Amino acid sequence: MNNILIFGASGHGSVVLDIIESQGQYKPIGFLDTYKRKGPKKNGYEILGNTKDLPYLIEKFNIYGGIVAIGDNWIRQAMVNRIKKVIPEFRFVSAVHPTANIGKDVRIGNGSVIMPGVIVNANSVIGRHCILNTLSSLGHDGQMADFSSLAPRVGVGGNFQLGYCSAISIGTNVIENVSIEMHTVVGAGSLVINDIPGYKVAYGSPAKIIRNREIGESYLALNRSQVKRTVPDEL
Repeated sequence: MNNILIFGASGHGSVVLDIIESQGQYKPIGFLDTYKRKGPKKNGYEILGNTKDLPYLIEKFNIYGGIVAIGDNWIRQAMVNRIKKVIPEFRFVSAVHPTANIGKDVRIGNGSVIMPGVIVNANSVIGRHCILNTLSSLGHDGQMADFSSLAPRVGVGGNFQLGYCSAISIGTNVIENVSIEMHTVVGAGSLVINDIPGYKVAYGSPAKIIRNREIGESYLALNRSQVKRTVPDEL
């Protein structure tokens, strides 16, 4: 079984760890996390340092690859880019929980996370480093661009397109044949019946555009006090 690292020792990292253990395809060695002290354990696995330690860890533990377990789409893509700067050939693995129902001819990009109870219907394409959270569903022929995400219990109809780094928040439903372009966030509990352009915040039933959105602007509850994040060099 190939050894891997998990980047991010938060609650999301714990969920990704659980999926990897349930999947039984890779052996987690530990976590890397910029904001946590090296040494303590998370769910029984040691926090081994940050990306600066990556070359040493790869050699010491014969690391096959890893997965970025960061819930925020923009920060996740920043971390992926940081890893590539340290190790350009680094291999990213995907995590698909055994209870997920993956349809015929579905393609899943490297680094993506498919959580428990997810349904992905036939002919859908999931890009790299995407998240389909618990009990979400993607209809047939759906397309999710790199670093996009569906929150828990999001339900999406067929022929749906979700743009780069865009996020659909918890409990939202989207009818068929809808396109949501890049860097857009749809708020929790919405009903989307029309296309939404890029760089917008939209919510409601039916969902309406509320305002413009900057690249990297925070949207998760944990980071509500922040407007736009910068990613430290030591990630």
